[in-house]
Amino acid sequence: MSVCEVRHLYKEYPSFLLRDLSFSLEPGTITGFIGRNGAGKTTTIKSMLNIVHPSKGEIFYFGMPLIGNECLIKQRIGFSAGAVNYYQKKKLRDIAAVTKSFYQNWDDAAYKKYVRLFSLDENKALCELSEGMKVKCNLLLALSHHAEILILDEPTSGLDPFSRDELTDLFGMLKEHGVAIFFSTHITSDLEKCADHIVYIRNGQIVLSDTKQNFCDRLGKSGETLEQTMLRLEKEARDDEADL
Repeated sequence: MSVCEVRHLYKEYPSFLLRDLSFSLEPGTITGFIGRNGAGKTTTIKSMLNIVHPSKGEIFYFGMPLIGNECLIKQRIGFSAGAVNYYQKKKLRDIAAVTKSFYQNWDDAAYKKYVRLFSLDENKALCELSEGMKVKCNLLLALSHHAEILILDEPTSGLDPFSRDELTDLFGMLKEHGVAIFFSTHITSDLEKCADHIVYIRNGQIVLSDTKQNFCDRLGKSGETLEQTMLRLEKEARDDEADL
């Protein structure tokens, strides 16, 4: 059974339309969500979490519709949107204590493990941390309650190459334990390393949702990296729009 299914999702704004998005996420897989700024990635992720309310469509987790089961479902998922940007004067230890109270499956041992793994100082306030360390704080909170699916918006943004490498290794470890990971990114080299599937969105519509290998076979050219394929596709789309 899919851990998440997005079915015919629409979200309408005055100047933007998310149109008929459908894809699914399977246990133990890593899915990269790609597209240029303004393509609809963050709107999609917020709709998947009911942070914004879709105009049409359905979202299911673990076979249950999100609407009507939101509290139960959110006990089983983790979410991170880049760096922690709230309670800047609070220490990480205090933020974790508050977060813990919301999750029945919070695991202090897991929390301590990720504190060590990410080399975080619990006694520091967020305002004392670099942007990269703030990203790690957000991931720490998302990982400490044994989430079965992680939904991450630009999780590697602001991280140095070594920290990004650590994080993608962590994704691989979580995948082996059956966790599904869905993350948006502009850093396609991270996807080259760890992704099983690619969901590519442009102008509010999915261009292709497929395995990484099939994505490269169908849209890539011989010798191209994933980044080169993306750049070429976006340039071709821009040129086609200019010709209209």
